Amino acid sequence: MAEPLAAAGNAGAAPAPELLTTADGRPLRAALAKAQTRARRRAFLLVVPLLVFVLLTFLVPIGYMLQRSFQHDGFSSAAPALDAWFAANPKFDPANPPEEAYAALVDDLKRMQGDRTTGIAGTRINYTVPGTVSLFKSGARDAETLTPPFKQGLVATNPRWAEPKIWLAMAAASHNTTPEFYYVAADYKLTDNGWERGAPNERIYLYLFAKTFLVSGIITFICLILAFPVAHLLATLPMSRASLLMILVLLPFWTSLLVRTSAWIALLQEQGVVNNMLVKIGLVADGNRLAMMYNMTGTIVAMTHVLLPFMILPLYSVMRTIPVSYTRAARSLGATSWTTFRRVYLPQTLPGIAAGSLLVFILAVGYYITPALVGGADGQLISNLISFHMAKSNWSLAAALAGMLLVAILVLYWIYDKLIGIDRLKLG
Repeated sequence: MAEPLAAAGNAGAAPAPELLTTADGRPLRAALAKAQTRARRRAFLLVVPLLVFVLLTFLVPIGYMLQRSFQHDGFSSAAPALDAWFAANPKFDPANPPEEAYAALVDDLKRMQGDRTTGIAGTRINYTVPGTVSLFKSGARDAETLTPPFKQGLVATNPRWAEPKIWLAMAAASHNTTPEFYYVAADYKLTDNGWERGAPNERIYLYLFAKTFLVSGIITFICLILAFPVAHLLATLPMSRASLLMILVLLPFWTSLLVRTSAWIALLQEQGVVNNMLVKIGLVADGNRLAMMYNMTGTIVAMTHVLLPFMILPLYSVMRTIPVSYTRAARSLGATSWTTFRRVYLPQTLPGIAAGSLLVFILAVGYYITPALVGGADGQLISNLISFHMAKSNWSLAAALAGMLLVAILVLYWIYDKLIGIDRLKLG
């Protein structure tokens, strides 16, 4: 009796689901997973050239720059004896180094004279204590004739060899890795008592940093004021007319930056087009022409013209997506034009305003060519000083200044992400 009941129960049970398979008999789930893996691998291989390009042209140069801002072996490689003595005596008294330290110094000076590395070592110390290149060159020549006691003999040739800051500088330079280039970039000076803040009239780098950020902020604000109505016009016009005006906006991208900057020189110089027109209509006397070139005015005007499209495009990309019905509804409910703009239209354009401002500000902070051509001595920014040190003076100091600028930009980027959200970044 039990067997028939069991058979009846089995007969009423639901049949087991059939396993879905592909045409060749493979399980469908496994086949889909394999196809997705193959698609991801193919997509990754397509992106590999771009990743390699970014790595070689962006990440590697930045990494090398940051490394150079901390490392310099100009002195340590030329003074092995003194390097070993500093390593064995890290807590020496720089105001009264012992005879052994001077003996190691004399030994290294003789080696520098033979290897012709005196200028390299002296230049490395000159980065933190100006005027030491000649000290090392003369010391290397005098070292050939010195006999013990070396301390008395070397100090007799030049009393500067007894200055504590010279020994502090050599002790710091004996290490390949040192933060002293950042001290110099922050306007600190090496004295007999160590690193101290420079006098107000000697704080060149921090002044240029502040000036660069101030000028970049002014340019960003001017670009925003000029770009907002242009972007609004482009967003509200019919597509045929908007496309024609967009060509005019994009026209500067098709013109060489050097040509545009040279055109502003011709327009703004004292004998240029603008001054000639002002003199002709009587607004300015011929002897009192406006100085609009080779100063900060020329820098702001030329950089505003160059960077204006970078503000228009993000604003336009956001304004184009704002429905016109929102403003019409606000007006139909009794809101004035100003209230509608302030409470309905403007809040919806904030992502474009933030993106355009961020883009223009970052580009303005790092601009080099335009300030160099139209700014003169008064219109130079921190980028021009970085270029000078990189090409003619101190590569490591230039890297330290660039590293500080990079950190400032990253902080600005972080603030944007916190206030606006990087996912709302719209650049056109």
